[in-house]
Amino acid sequence: MKEFTFKIEPENNGTRLDLFLTEFSQSNQLGLSRTTVQSLISGGSVIVKGVPQVKSHYKLREGDEITFVLADKIKESLQPENIAVPVLYEDENLIVINKPSGLVVHPAPGNYEHTLVNALLFHCTKLSDINPLRPGIVHRLDKETSGVMVAAKDNFTHLGLAEQFAEHTIQRKYIAVVKGPVDFYEDIIELPIGRHPEKRKRMAVGLGDNIKYAKTHYRTLEKTGHYSLLELTPFTGRTHQLRVHLAYIGHPILGDTKYGKNNEFSRLALHAKSLGFIHPVLKTHLEFSSELPPEFDSFLKNKTVV
Repeated sequence: MKEFTFKIEPENNGTRLDLFLTEFSQSNQLGLSRTTVQSLISGGSVIVKGVPQVKSHYKLREGDEITFVLADKIKESLQPENIAVPVLYEDENLIVINKPSGLVVHPAPGNYEHTLVNALLFHCTKLSDINPLRPGIVHRLDKETSGVMVAAKDNFTHLGLAEQFAEHTIQRKYIAVVKGPVDFYEDIIELPIGRHPEKRKRMAVGLGDNIKYAKTHYRTLEKTGHYSLLELTPFTGRTHQLRVHLAYIGHPILGDTKYGKNNEFSRLALHAKSLGFIHPVLKTHLEFSSELPPEFDSFLKNKTVV
C-alpha cells in the first residue's frame, strides 16, 4: 500500500479535493484519472484532518493534513475470476474481446468482483498497470452495452491505444434500436455534452464551462412503424454520447431507463459492432467485428418494415 501525507499550502487554499489530487497524480505520474480519484474519495481512501472525506467537491483549507491511500490495497482485492468472455483476437500485447451485455467493465470502490477486469486477470498472464485500479482497460462500454473491446497487456500498447482514442482515429461502429422511425436515412448529430447540472450521474446536451464538443453520425438500416435500427459512428467519445444524442433528438435507445424511460427491450439495445485501430507494436491496421446479438433480431423480425 502506498500512502502519501502532506499539508495544504496557501496557494491551494479553496481548491477542490478531487482537482488537487488529480494534479498531484499527474505531477507524480501515478496514472490516476479524475474519475478514478473521485472513486477513491467516495470509497474512503482519502483522509482529511484525520477522517475520511468522501465529498470530491470539498474545498481544501490551508493547513489541512491529507493522507492519500493509493490503491495497492484495492488492487490486491482484484482477484482473477473464470468468467467466460469470447476472445476475438489475442497476441502478446493486446486482447480483443466481445463483451456480453450485463458485464461491468472495471471494478469500483465497494465492488471488486464479477467484472471484465476480473475475467482478464484470469485469462491473461499480464495486463497494463498505468491505472492500477483498472488493469488493461483502455476504454469502456456501459454495463448493458455489448460488443467489441480492446484491452492492453503492457503500458506501451496501452499508451499507443489511448493516444488513438484521444485523437479520435479509432474506427468504431455501433448498432442501436431506437424508439420511433427517424426522419432521415442518415444524419449528423453535432451537440455538446456535459454533466447534468442537477443529476450528477447523468450527462446532458447543453452549454457551460464543462460542456465538450460531441459529434455522432447515424445511418438507417431498417425502420418499422415504431422503431428504427441504426448504425452509429461516434466521431468523439463522450460519456454516454450515443444515448444522450439519440434521446435529445427524440429517438432514445430502447431499454435505456436512464435517458429513455422505457423498458420495451430486454436490455439496453446498443451493440459495439466493430473496432479498428493501428496496432501500437506491429504498426498494422486491425479491425474486428461481432455479430448482432440474437435479441436484436428476435425483436425486429416481428415488426413491420416500412
